[in-house]
Amino acid sequence: MQNFLKRFKRNTKTYLSTNILFMSFVLSSVFNAWLLRVFTVKNYFELKPLLADFAVCLIIGAFGYFLKPQKQFKYFFGWSIFFSILCLINSIYYTNYISFASVSLLATVVQLFDVADAVVENIMEYKDFIYLWQPIALFYINHNLKKQNYFEKVAKIEVGKIRALNTLVAALIVIGFFVSMLTGLDIGRLGKQWNREFIVMQFGLYTYQVNDIISSLKPQLNPLFGYDENAKIFREYYENRVDLSKENEYTDIFKGKNIITIHAESIQQLVIGLEFNGRELTPNLNRLAQEGLYFSNFYAQEGVGTSSDSEFTLNTSLLPVSSGTVFVNYWNREFVTIPKLLKEMGYYSFSMHGNNGTYWNRNVMHREFGYDDFFYHEKDFVIDEVIGLGLSDKSFFRQAVPKIKEISEKYDKFYGTMIMLTNHTPFSDIVKKGIVDFDVDYKYEKINEETGEVEIVSAPYLEGTKIGNYFKSVHYADEAIGQFINDLDEAGILEDTVIVIYGDHDAKLKKSEYERFYNYDPYTDSILDENDPNYRSIDAYDMEINKKVPFIIWYKNNKFEKEITEVMGMYDVLPTLGNMFGFKSPYALGNDIFSVENNLVVFPDSNWITNKMYYNNQKKEGKLLNPEQPVSLEEIEIYSKKTENMLTVSEAIIVYDLIRKTNETTQLIETYGG
Repeated sequence: MQNFLKRFKRNTKTYLSTNILFMSFVLSSVFNAWLLRVFTVKNYFELKPLLADFAVCLIIGAFGYFLKPQKQFKYFFGWSIFFSILCLINSIYYTNYISFASVSLLATVVQLFDVADAVVENIMEYKDFIYLWQPIALFYINHNLKKQNYFEKVAKIEVGKIRALNTLVAALIVIGFFVSMLTGLDIGRLGKQWNREFIVMQFGLYTYQVNDIISSLKPQLNPLFGYDENAKIFREYYENRVDLSKENEYTDIFKGKNIITIHAESIQQLVIGLEFNGRELTPNLNRLAQEGLYFSNFYAQEGVGTSSDSEFTLNTSLLPVSSGTVFVNYWNREFVTIPKLLKEMGYYSFSMHGNNGTYWNRNVMHREFGYDDFFYHEKDFVIDEVIGLGLSDKSFFRQAVPKIKEISEKYDKFYGTMIMLTNHTPFSDIVKKGIVDFDVDYKYEKINEETGEVEIVSAPYLEGTKIGNYFKSVHYADEAIGQFINDLDEAGILEDTVIVIYGDHDAKLKKSEYERFYNYDPYTDSILDENDPNYRSIDAYDMEINKKVPFIIWYKNNKFEKEITEVMGMYDVLPTLGNMFGFKSPYALGNDIFSVENNLVVFPDSNWITNKMYYNNQKKEGKLLNPEQPVSLEEIEIYSKKTENMLTVSEAIIVYDLIRKTNETTQLIETYGG
């Protein structure tokens, strides 16, 4: 035994002294992944992700042994740069989206050049760069080792293939321990890739990224694997689904009317009714909300595809995919959409946008949706005023009205989508150009100590902040919408046209911005202390619940003056409008909001919300919206099961193109019988 211990001690000392670069790479990579979890999901001492990250790093590091010791540095240094950038990207992404980045988004990375200012001004934080210590440290270690002639000494004793094999065996042992700790639920969620936060918490960053790459290959691999199983899920879901729609006071109320939908970029529900120093921030939206049908508990349900996801869900009543975006990765699938359904009723449909047509692949996807024409950017508009990403909203709307007038004279009925652009992050271009007359300071009365007279003084409040810039940008967007409505009215288009307005997603502002908005003390120009009785606490759930966006249906000749508070999602728009205009999709996941009570809104990350609570399905915890209305564990289980079913069937429809396959099968049966 004594000889064994001596030999073990000697071998361990030799191994440690001759594998410094390898161990530095592995340990620094694991530490960076742990650091990312500390700053994001905060599972500081969870063993499973540490083991998973350690195993991945061992496997990658093992292949470095196939190189000569003098050349191993380039291999490990290259991987350390890659891992550091991976951590940096995920840190930025999590801060802004409470999720982790997907390799499938590389297909849309070119769009980052259009929002470069937003990345620098509104997204990056100093902490995001902490992960870059790894390649710097590795470079320093290698420099010192070279001065000590370390690599020449190692070259005399290292047998690369044996060390690589031993390292891979060690990795397999670690993987064995890791797998033994997993549950069936863990494995199921890894495969579905919805709960990215959960996967990183349980499987580590590097396993998540490997799994994400595999998931991103689904568009190419799906014809080969899983079709029969997913087709069965699809059939059973719609065979067993209970149709909750019923005739109500809004059924066919707008049948035969024209429709213009306004895709209101980044308009968040909190701006409705908001005032600064007695002045309305959004007077036009306020008026439309007061006169029309105002859905004040409405959520966008977008994923990584942001605006494009909202367009997709609104038009199809399906949910975004778990990996990538439908507009870019699954554009060639067949969907039942609002334009197609209206086309069957004799409608001409069009869409207009002040940006280029390739952004989010709209020039392709809008054609697939069934729009007869897509008017965009330099193809159809004079770019006479640029703000932010493209043509300003006011110029866009002004130039659009004559086109709509021509369409209304040429076609009996039409459906148009107007995609706004100016109110896009980082919201600062409007302020820089000085074209908005709206102050977001705080004015109050104060006695002048020298004269004794009462005077009006101003505290900065939100001036110069990101949320302040957002509010000013929103005010401009509201003016543009007001101008558009007036121009349509003067052109005689509103007499037979229903206006539908929806916010495509929230403003993507950080918690610190809301802290200042809700807890500002104008008398000290500072944020209230947490112990102050007037302090409003904002937790992660408040941030999610606060992501509501406005949804308004307005018709000039019918002043509804009604607020609908039932919780509602973007996937409920198609059934709700369908009830009012007389169309219906057999594949809609949402409901006619006037036909249901206790509606369920499902988010792409598997979280959900009802009138009673917001539930984080990844952490298995939630927040009651009203403490006096408790939710039982049985209800939570039922809603969570419904959520999983909806996500599964929506994913199956998109990935496996099941609507097209179903239609083809139906046509064959009708043609040949069966």
